[in-house]
Amino acid sequence: MLRNSARVPLKVLSAAVALAVLATTGPATADDPGRGPAADQAQTTEPGYGGDGRSHEPGLDPTPERPPTSEVSWLSFPGGVFAVDSLGHTVRYRACDGDTGRVADPNMRVAAGVASGVVVVGGAAYRYRVPLIGRSEGRLEVIPQHRPPTTLTGVVVTSPQPPTDPVAGARLFPLSGQLARVVADANLNPAGATVRDLSGRYGDQQIAVNGSLRPKAASVIKLWILVELLRRVDCGQVFLDDGVLVTPEDVVGGTGQLQFETFPQVVTLHRLAQYLIKYSDNVAANVLISYLGGFAPVNALIDSMNQRSTILARRMLDSAAAQRGEENYTSPDDVVSLLGAVWDGEILTPASRDLMIGFMREQTLNTKIPAALPPGVPVAHKTGDLPDASHDVGYYLIPGTETAVAFLTAGPMATGDETVRRMARTVYDFLVDPVDGAVEE
Repeated sequence: MLRNSARVPLKVLSAAVALAVLATTGPATADDPGRGPAADQAQTTEPGYGGDGRSHEPGLDPTPERPPTSEVSWLSFPGGVFAVDSLGHTVRYRACDGDTGRVADPNMRVAAGVASGVVVVGGAAYRYRVPLIGRSEGRLEVIPQHRPPTTLTGVVVTSPQPPTDPVAGARLFPLSGQLARVVADANLNPAGATVRDLSGRYGDQQIAVNGSLRPKAASVIKLWILVELLRRVDCGQVFLDDGVLVTPEDVVGGTGQLQFETFPQVVTLHRLAQYLIKYSDNVAANVLISYLGGFAPVNALIDSMNQRSTILARRMLDSAAAQRGEENYTSPDDVVSLLGAVWDGEILTPASRDLMIGFMREQTLNTKIPAALPPGVPVAHKTGDLPDASHDVGYYLIPGTETAVAFLTAGPMATGDETVRRMARTVYDFLVDPVDGAVEE
C-alpha cells in the first residue's frame, strides 16, 4: 500500500510465534530472465496429463462420486496460511506475525479426508482441522502463552482446486486434446500448459497437458518475488512509497530499464515492483530479493502454498551460480496455483491483487500471448526467456470468460516462442468458440 493512501483493512493476528529458520524444498535452483548465456539443460517430466490428474474420454461421466482428496492443502485466512502435508505429516504456519517453518507432527490424524492435530512451536500451540479437499472450510486455533486463543477459519486450497460445477467443467475437457496436439508437434521443445477457468463459465475447472513439466523458471519467478512483497504490504510491514537505495553494484544487464539510470539513487518499492513486471527488470528483481531478505522468504512463500516444483535459488544474470548448478524452476501447475490464489484473494488482499494484475497488464514484452491473439484482447501476463526456455503466463481477461493460463517450454527459445504462441491461440479459439475452436496451424 502507499503510505498516504487508504489502507485495506486486514485482520491482525494476535498469536505470538517464534520465527524459525525458513526451510526450502526441492533442489537448489536459480533464475535468469534475460536472453543471456546458456545455462544447464532444463529438467523436464515425461509427457502426460497434469492438472486434475485424470484422463477424460468422450462419453464418460466426469463427475466423481465424491470430491478427490489431496496429499497437501493449505488453509487461507486473513493475513496468513496454514499448510498441511498429510503424507509427510508436516505443517507450516506463516502469517503477518511470524513463521513456524516446516514442523513435523508425527501424531497427525488423517481420516475422512481431514487432517487434524496440534503442534507447539515457540510456546504457542496450533490446533488444526484442515480438510484435504479444496474449497472446503478449515479451522485453526492459535493458543499463545498467557493470552487468549485466536480461532481462524478460511477456505482450503489444493492444486488443483476442484471445480465448483463438474458438469460445466466437463465442457473444458476437449481443450486438453487440442493443447496435446500442439505439444506433440513441438518436437524441439518439451512443453506444458495448465488452464484454469476463473469466470465460472466452465465451473472453475482446471485442465493441463504436462502440467508437471519443470523447466527453468526464467523471469516467471518474478511473480513470486512480487507476491511476497505485496504480502508484506498487506501485513502493514512495509509501504510502497518506502525507498530503497540502489547502488552501481546492483546494476545488471538483460531486460529492464533501471540499468540505464544513474546510481546511487533511492527507488521506491512501488517503482521496483512495477518495473519488475512491466519491463521484467533484472535490477529490480535483484534489489527486491535483497530487500526481502534473500531467497529464503520467497521460498517460504512457495513452500507455504505447497508448490513443490518451484524454487528461487539464484539472482538474475548470476552466471557463476548457474555454472554451479543453482537454477530457478517452476511448472505450469505451480504457476496456475499461484495465479488462482491471487485471483481468488487467498494470498493477497483485493487491493494488492488488483495492483499486481495491473502491473501484468502493463507488460511491455508482448511477442507471445498478446501477439497470438487478435488486437485488443485484454490480457495480463508475465514472460520468461532463456536460450533454453520460453514461457508466457497470466490471465485472459475476456469479460465473462476470465482464465488463468501458464504456457512453459524448454529447448531452443525461438521455436519455444512459436509453441507458446500456438498454445495461447488454441486456448483463445476454444474460449471464443468452444464447439469449433481449433489449433492454429
